[in-house]
Amino acid sequence: MSEQPAPKPPEPSGVDLARVALRAAKEQARARGNAAQQKKQARRGGLRSGARADARDPLPLGAAINRLITERGWETPAAVGGVMGRWPQIVGPEVALHCEPQKYDEDERVLTVQCDSTAWATQLRLLAPQLVARLNADLGQGTVKMIKVLGPGGPARRYGSLRAPGSRGPGDTYG
Repeated sequence: MSEQPAPKPPEPSGVDLARVALRAAKEQARARGNAAQQKKQARRGGLRSGARADARDPLPLGAAINRLITERGWETPAAVGGVMGRWPQIVGPEVALHCEPQKYDEDERVLTVQCDSTAWATQLRLLAPQLVARLNADLGQGTVKMIKVLGPGGPARRYGSLRAPGSRGPGDTYG
């Protein structure tokens, strides 16, 4: 048995060569047209929206903000910010008059609340477990683990006109 070489495909004839040349010319023209179109759009200020809706269309403000919050992963801070805005409805008007949320630590999941008197700070410390449960029901389980209650701040330190350089006021002499 002798192996015979496979028959060679026929050489392209004039008509086949013309078809190949025409296909190549069409592809080059399409590429030049696309490049010219892109240059034209760049000169006009970028891509423009057409008749159908696409991602470049303007959005209503609320939808744009919601998309930004989702893209950046700000859902929890935004929700807690909403709680700070609705504080009187969550804790009641009487508590809201005397206790104000200050900040939320996302890593520790701690809400810091400042009260205007030590009596209200004590009262809020007693109400903290119920308040944490109410906040987690509103925001999602585990959003707030603890409420840190701060009492009233002391009076602002006043420094006199005569003071030693590097002094921190009257408190630095006693310890």
